[in-house]
Amino acid sequence: MFELIKESDLDTVRHFYRALAGTEFCAWTDIYPGEPELQSDFSRDSLFCIRDDVSGEIAGLVSIDDDPEVESIPCWSEELQPSAEISRLGVAEKYQNRGIARELLAGAMEELRRRGCKSAHMLVAKDNVKALRSYEKLVFEKVGEYVLQGHDYWCFEKKL
Repeated sequence: MFELIKESDLDTVRHFYRALAGTEFCAWTDIYPGEPELQSDFSRDSLFCIRDDVSGEIAGLVSIDDDPEVESIPCWSEELQPSAEISRLGVAEKYQNRGIARELLAGAMEELRRRGCKSAHMLVAKDNVKALRSYEKLVFEKVGEYVLQGHDYWCFEKKL
């Protein structure tokens, strides 16, 4: 079930971020995402998870970001405003290839609809072949490219 992260989950989220940093296809590092992103997402009620049905363990995370730099990228459609960025989507290695990323995206898009957004957008690392395949299947349109924090990204957008 797609749910908002609780304060009691924050240490688990910190460990989750570090566990995925440096894994194949993941642009996360020792310092990103870090405490500033975690606190910003949590304080805006914009950090969500899906848990294992049996253990209750966090299987995947996603956030709805509010990054002025990303929002100012000129490739986003003016007709599809207001819009928001889906960001920091990650699935624990032992839960990958089970459709959890799709569930996280669906939950985030539903939350954006609830918040009155007309579209969702995201940056996807150009070398993240797995994610690129998934987002194209979910009918996200590639609308541009951007370099952020030294990484090359494709810009994807989807009408909600």
